[in-house]
Amino acid sequence: MFPHDRGAVPLADGRTRFGVWAPAPDRLELCLRRPSRIETIPLERDERGVALLERADAGPGTEYWYRLDGTRDRPDPVSRELAGGVHGVSRVVDPAAFPWTDGGWQGLAMPDLILYELHVGTFTPAGTFDAAIARLPYLLDLGVTALEIMPVAEFPGRRNWGYDGVSLYAPHSGYGGPEGLRRLVDAAHRAGLAVLLDVVYNHLGPEGNYLREFGPYFSDRYRTAWGEGYNLDGPGSDEVRRYLAGNAAYWIDEFHLDGLRLDAADRIVDPSPVHLAEEIGAAVHRLGEGAGRRTVVIAEIDSNDPRWVRPREVGGFGLDGHWSDDFHHAVHVALTGERGGYYADFGGVGPVARALGRRYVHDGGYSAFRRRRHGHPADDVPGDRFVICVQNHDQVGNRAAGERLAALVEPAGVRLAAAILLLAPYVPLLFMGEEYAERSPFLYFVSHGDPDLIEAVREGRRREFAAFGWRGEVPDPQSEATFAASGPRWERAGEGEHAAVLALYRDLLRLRRALPLLRPGAAEPAVRHDEKEEWVAMRLSGGDQTLDAVFNFSTGLRDVPGTAHPADLLLDTDDPRYGGAGQVRRTDRGLALPPRAAALLRSRR
Repeated sequence: MFPHDRGAVPLADGRTRFGVWAPAPDRLELCLRRPSRIETIPLERDERGVALLERADAGPGTEYWYRLDGTRDRPDPVSRELAGGVHGVSRVVDPAAFPWTDGGWQGLAMPDLILYELHVGTFTPAGTFDAAIARLPYLLDLGVTALEIMPVAEFPGRRNWGYDGVSLYAPHSGYGGPEGLRRLVDAAHRAGLAVLLDVVYNHLGPEGNYLREFGPYFSDRYRTAWGEGYNLDGPGSDEVRRYLAGNAAYWIDEFHLDGLRLDAADRIVDPSPVHLAEEIGAAVHRLGEGAGRRTVVIAEIDSNDPRWVRPREVGGFGLDGHWSDDFHHAVHVALTGERGGYYADFGGVGPVARALGRRYVHDGGYSAFRRRRHGHPADDVPGDRFVICVQNHDQVGNRAAGERLAALVEPAGVRLAAAILLLAPYVPLLFMGEEYAERSPFLYFVSHGDPDLIEAVREGRRREFAAFGWRGEVPDPQSEATFAASGPRWERAGEGEHAAVLALYRDLLRLRRALPLLRPGAAEPAVRHDEKEEWVAMRLSGGDQTLDAVFNFSTGLRDVPGTAHPADLLLDTDDPRYGGAGQVRRTDRGLALPPRAAALLRSRR
């Protein structure tokens, strides 16, 4: 599946093979940078538009590009490294030269994933792969098991979320390029941490996008939210699919990544008998099995469609998991009361209970926001197929002011959100800084070079926020100050209430590792709730143990009946160690919880 004859591939005999699919231009030339000149080599193509050439004098480090019709110099669509950014030139890279030390690493299964989403450019002051390595001991001590890195494919400028990438095979040069990413993955594996990468196959960014000049990569038959969709079923589509599925395989093969998160996967328009996502999942799993390690593919979807994670044998796509936004929305609205935009479908604790017990809130019923039925039941799908969160880059950064949860609710609400996330029987995802209640915003930022595009982005953000009723000035995405404001302030993790929240996250994650019933898929949750009293209770049973988790979303003291008795109180979020007042009490009926508090109890048969 991986197109080893595309791009510049150093061979064992010291030669380099150049391969490119370029049926569009009438004339095609390969340009090699020499010390005092540019060597230009005419290329012949086969009937499919593929040109292959081997050279003995173009080893690693050689800069090259393609000249189209004698006038347009363009980087290789399969550049492993770019020099000079998205408008620059390609550089030959030898992936076999890196001294990997992770030979014994076997990866992690879905139930063992505790994901930590980070943006390389803001995760550290230096904003590089190498700088992120220094924070791995902190993440290991926190208790997460896997990094989920926001997209790193080369994008315009130095500031971007990564979803404007245009050279899918080239890790961003400002982050440290391909060797920097390899060093980060190798160091993470040595520390016992898996690494997943967010990849974007639903569109290409608007600046530096030269693919259409090479061939029919895009289709005018299908539109996405970002413009033309990829040509996945028309003439030439075999090469387009090869380009995308091959890219997924490339990250697993050449960078030893443990898995991928497919951005907005259900926005990939593909009417083919085998959907691109299914093709990607099969390729990634095959490569992992061949290397003796587990690999996973997780889709971001908005459709609440369990086919994405059902086995291929029963008509599913065979992916390992998908993001489940209903959980976030239900908890967010129960804590904040916000009802704008898609939050209109949520309110009270009923949706929280439904998301906790049945995977989805919308599983075929009517959605007022969409004004139609939405979703499909997923009760038969194991819990380890669903990735949940209370914060992520989208839900924070796509707010007008980029507010994190700690800036929207009181400390008790932050602690309650942490508890329901980490006690739920699904795969949890944390967003960088969440674990110590970071209050600095995470904003949307770009550094485009086209003035018209910059203004279009500004106007697009203003229109988007109007649907939520958010008012006031929207931070300028192009401003460097917007980017500078978006990084975690790590010194806060050791201060006051931030340190107390960090202690809670560490203890919750410790319990999650120690209690087998909390492992996703280990037990089906039995969930009760009281809409008027605003509490939710969940029971997990297995072997000789029962766990009862209770969550009080109200702003008053609540007596939650029916918890197992006698039982050990393993943790409560109102503990003074976590910044609470120590007011959780046992009662004859069950457990009395102060406002916005949660507790976990264990009983034995």
